[in-house]
Amino acid sequence: MPAISVTDLVKRYPGSTGTPVVAVDGVTFSIDAGEVYALLGENGAGKTTTVEILEGHRRATSGSVRVLDSDPASGGRRFRDRIGIVLQSSGIEPEFTVREVIELYGSAYSRRRTVDEVVELIDLGAKVDERVGSLSGGQRRRLDLGLGIVGHPDLLFLDEPTTGFDAAARRRAWELIAALGADGTTIVLTTHYLEEAERLADRVGVLSHGRMVAEGSPAELTSAHRGAVVTFELADPAAAGELVTPDGAAGQQVTLDGRRVTVETDDPTEALRILTTWASDRRIELEGLSVRSASLEDVFLALTDDRAGDERDRDAGDVGSA
Repeated sequence: MPAISVTDLVKRYPGSTGTPVVAVDGVTFSIDAGEVYALLGENGAGKTTTVEILEGHRRATSGSVRVLDSDPASGGRRFRDRIGIVLQSSGIEPEFTVREVIELYGSAYSRRRTVDEVVELIDLGAKVDERVGSLSGGQRRRLDLGLGIVGHPDLLFLDEPTTGFDAAARRRAWELIAALGADGTTIVLTTHYLEEAERLADRVGVLSHGRMVAEGSPAELTSAHRGAVVTFELADPAAAGELVTPDGAAGQQVTLDGRRVTVETDDPTEALRILTTWASDRRIELEGLSVRSASLEDVFLALTDDRAGDERDRDAGDVGSA
């Protein structure tokens, strides 16, 4: 049985003009027990509303939602005892010590980790008796993560969990999240760090304008995208105007941004041959030339850009037929 099952989820809010605003528009997906699932989308895509419905903080307008075999809107204390939530920010009283906060939050759960276990997991052992108000932003964020896992949840919601972390702290947080997933905790992750989703998620769902526009493992999504990305810079941006793009490379797409040139192609070998021949004939240096596989960020940007274009085309059609 899936840990989360969502079918035809719709959420509408009253609009200022009397026309309802559709935040979530017929979304369907499921998440298996023990899976790490990243829900991605641009601002306003419907991520927060969807997650708040899964947590039981909002009610759906229509559709079916089951979380841990319960209706989250009416799951009550038994349901909440099985979930952990890490919000983007928390309002922890700064006069509490780290130990006091963990003990306080832990007292709300029937299964709970000890203070020592939590501070070891979040690497705050040296700060356990320090006041919350004395912690740095990154340390507070680690404490937020600790409060989300103190109840040993079956299901953990992580909303931008590594915001404010330096590179080393982010890497440690990734290791902890991966370990929780490997231990059987189901994790729903929302993040603007696409590398984070690519690194941690078993599967990814991409929301755009309230609809699910793509779903699959990071490898599946990137393999469906163009095969490779070639990038370089031109010392003279004017040279880009005469750039011979690799028309012989299947599925190529060229983007110019000042000096920077990006070529997305299914045939990187042919693209490189044409580009380097063009540059050699004109004695032009392709500065910082690199070739890499498409990333989840490339896929995300392509999906949301395509969706935005579809919306603009639809709006223009509506205007034209009015």
